Amino acid sequence: MTRCLSATLRSALAAWMSFVAAAEAAECPRKDALGTSRVLTVDAATFPRVGLKSFPQTLPLEDREVVLTFDDGPWPPTDKKVLAALAQECVRATFFLIGRNASAHPELVRRMAAEGHTVAHHTFAHPNLKHMKPEAAIGEIDKGIAAVEAALHGTASTTPSTPFFRFPYFEMSPAALDILQKRGIAVFGADLWASDWNPMTPAQQLTLLTERLQAARKGIILLHDPKAQTASMLPAFLRYLRDNHYRVVHLVPANAKNVSGKAH
Repeated sequence: MTRCLSATLRSALAAWMSFVAAAEAAECPRKDALGTSRVLTVDAATFPRVGLKSFPQTLPLEDREVVLTFDDGPWPPTDKKVLAALAQECVRATFFLIGRNASAHPELVRRMAAEGHTVAHHTFAHPNLKHMKPEAAIGEIDKGIAAVEAALHGTASTTPSTPFFRFPYFEMSPAALDILQKRGIAVFGADLWASDWNPMTPAQQLTLLTERLQAARKGIILLHDPKAQTASMLPAFLRYLRDNHYRVVHLVPANAKNVSGKAH
């Protein structure tokens, strides 16, 4: 009886701690900030591949809900501006990091995590994996995972603490996809993007992105944090989201210990 009661209390305490952590995602000192509306737990068993630009399925987002994702960091000249803009609006995002950059700038990787963002994976050196042999492609993925884990936790591991991965250029092979699915690693595409790999002014990029969002109404948005035009555009885009009643959803893995459920 005592053992059963103790287990019940532990379960209740864990649930309460999860609720408190989720609620903290929405706390913000600025009452007029955009904020993070809720936390969505992503389990690779349920959502092994998401993003309508690459796959038939995406995340279960409601109308006017968006997920902000950034590729190719960390990159100090621009990430400081990106992180400042996100902090100003109390918004949390997911960063798909290149392992080589993470090894060069581990302090930025740790800062991203410390500020509540989700740190995910994007290979070691950003090659096109589609035409590589599966073992070579997985080796490149694992090298990237190990570099990010070492930057984040001080110990290299090919088991990602956040099992989220995005293929460079969205180029992938069925064999690599199958291997990642068997390992419980969710693969992310995107639902819309800012095309920020093309040179344009921040104003032009803002117009392009907001027009695409008006058409899609919701979705996983792809941005690139090393792009100066994106870093410059981001504060205006976050204000646009706030002024037009969009809501930001923060993604965490199913094994996350610090957040779960919906933020209130």
